[in-house]
Amino acid sequence: MSKRSLLFASLALLAAWQLLAMLLQKPILPPPWLVIEVFFTETLHGSLALHFVVSLWRVVASLVLSVLLAAPAGILLGQSRQLDRIFSPLVYLLYPVPKVVLVPVVLLLLGVGNLAKILIIFLILFFQILVLVRDQAAALRPELLTSVRSLGAGRRALFRFVYLPASLPAVLTAIRQSVGTSVAVLYVAESFATQQGLGYYISLNGSSLYNYPAMYAGILAMSLLGLGLYFGVDWLEKRLCPWLKPA
Repeated sequence: MSKRSLLFASLALLAAWQLLAMLLQKPILPPPWLVIEVFFTETLHGSLALHFVVSLWRVVASLVLSVLLAAPAGILLGQSRQLDRIFSPLVYLLYPVPKVVLVPVVLLLLGVGNLAKILIIFLILFFQILVLVRDQAAALRPELLTSVRSLGAGRRALFRFVYLPASLPAVLTAIRQSVGTSVAVLYVAESFATQQGLGYYISLNGSSLYNYPAMYAGILAMSLLGLGLYFGVDWLEKRLCPWLKPA
């Protein structure tokens, strides 16, 4: 997608927002120019930047933890049919469960600190990555593995030079697909008994202070967080998987 297309789409959204704000004429929907002004003011002189950094840390920590655990597990299940037969029923039972329903349970068990919020996002990402990487590893052609083994490659070499490069696109695809859900769940988790994070900032200004421009500034910050992660995954894919570039 070109930068020009993104710019035109952004301008169209702002124009639609401005038009709707003019039609409604209600405090609950301030015009975009006011929200943007409050966004920069709160970022430079208020607490919005701190809340953004806290939310970013929680999402990035969940992403790193998920990749480090789910990618090797998915490759292992894709390599071994016996292990896949053992663990597949458990994966199929847990994978479809909406992880957002576990938010109150995790918060009750682990409290309202960073660990609970990171764990909630981790559960979403873990199963997405596990399933896609397992399927990708299992779909590798047997003749490819045989030819690499004929060159003297052991299990470690196969993992490094065959399974890992073949699974990287699946890992990045899983992260890309889960970014929106992760940020949404983060908002829900940060709305519960906490005083840090964009979810808390949005909930405080919208439900308690009725400061709607600040609330929308928080929504804008959380949207930028999700967009930044999404485009960051695209950037990583171009750097780590150059063979996927269209000819």
